[in-house]
Amino acid sequence: MKILITGANGQLGTELRHLLDERELAYTGTDAQDLDITDEAAVNEYFTKHQPKIVFHCAAYTAVDAAEEEPGKSINYKVNVIGTQNIARAAESVGATLFYISTDYVFDGTNDQMYTEETVPGPKNEYGRTKLAGEQAVASIMSKYYIIRTSWVFGKYGKNFVYTMLKLAETHDKLSVVNDQQGRPTWTRTLAEFMLYALDNQLPYGLYQLSNDNDCNWYEFAKEILKNKPVEVVPVNSEQFPQKAYRPRHSIMDLSKTKATGFQIPTWQEALAAFMNEMD
Repeated sequence: MKILITGANGQLGTELRHLLDERELAYTGTDAQDLDITDEAAVNEYFTKHQPKIVFHCAAYTAVDAAEEEPGKSINYKVNVIGTQNIARAAESVGATLFYISTDYVFDGTNDQMYTEETVPGPKNEYGRTKLAGEQAVASIMSKYYIIRTSWVFGKYGKNFVYTMLKLAETHDKLSVVNDQQGRPTWTRTLAEFMLYALDNQLPYGLYQLSNDNDCNWYEFAKEILKNKPVEVVPVNSEQFPQKAYRPRHSIMDLSKTKATGFQIPTWQEALAAFMNEMD
């Protein structure tokens, strides 16, 4: 079983590599230097030569604010839409199964209820629009695919909110964090484990939503991250921290479909504790 990971040096790709190493499963990993996913000819040549059967498409442009204006807007589209189309067509041509990672930002965040896989998306920022277009490309091109929407990702191998809070706590005795954006944090380990669980258990193809269980706002998340640090965390509203890209106010995804597969989802508190123990 030939496995390919795109974006293999990113936050999720690196987590996935470590998990495959632990399980002694062989794979090939590429990054932008090895394989430019926006170059259709290069992608087709790579797939024809290597014939991967499982493709974990972790390569993505994730600079949410930079995607709102040029040059980030064009790069965001090229990587998340054109790149995903290229990977999907090449994967389909060699009969591969494709895993595509999407986001809660495909929703507008105005719904007080949880978002299910059946909820009609309505992205309100450029990043969310391109990730939704990527979903649509995968679903229309691929025969065998898993689209996995996730949210508020943190992990050992990349820039994320947990590291940002811990770093700021080193130089500040008081931090202000927004408390009017509600969602679900996701440990990259949990996400990588579900990807392999779907593969191992031959789950039905299609769309799934995966984050850690329970929900919180960013203030509550920060409080938990910093509970053993000598720093005061103060709640503020989003208007006090204007950002270029719109952030959903309420983007809690329903995990029922994923739970029904038998996959055990840790709470975000459990995941955060396990992650921080790894850091020590």
